[in-house]
Amino acid sequence: MNIVIATENPHKLQELQQILPSALPDGTPLEYKSMRSFLLSLPAETGTTLDENARQKAVYVAKETGLIALSDDTGLEVDFLNGAPGVYTARYAGEHGNAQANNQKLLTALKGVARPQRTAHFKTVACLAYPDGTYQLFEGIVQGYIAEEYHGQNGFGYDPIFVVKETGKTFAEMTTEEKNAVSHRGRAFAKLAAWMKDNIR
Repeated sequence: MNIVIATENPHKLQELQQILPSALPDGTPLEYKSMRSFLLSLPAETGTTLDENARQKAVYVAKETGLIALSDDTGLEVDFLNGAPGVYTARYAGEHGNAQANNQKLLTALKGVARPQRTAHFKTVACLAYPDGTYQLFEGIVQGYIAEEYHGQNGFGYDPIFVVKETGKTFAEMTTEEKNAVSHRGRAFAKLAAWMKDNIR
């Protein structure tokens, strides 16, 4: 069975392929395809919530390919900044996906802010959509805070500056397995994977 992952981010594609199951309970193998193999581009994110953006992407790709599609939308919400960058997480500094600029803007916005006020959480909403337009949503959240400087060399996006509360390490300081076990995306897609095993058709 083929399932299309609705993302243009190669790091996210790789991460999801590691998180998601490789077969259904009856042994039917699952193959996860990049939407790029269908020469598709994602529509502009016009939703005002993570739920809306995740749904838009998965439903669009499922209809265009005729296959089941998976997507997610992720937001970093910083308490001191009243929940920003939120739905604008990937384009916080203006250019979509410019991690260096996004991280620097966030560190600048929090310059001089004491550790107790740097609390934040990551939230991922995952969506599984069918070609007929029906879909399911799944949510994952991880609590933490924003570091004052970069730590670690792994991961992508905000990973070097987001410290996970329960581990005391940034995502960038973790191995792939450690990150997937506690991350917002790992938790959301673990729920999705469990649902797939009982409900995929």
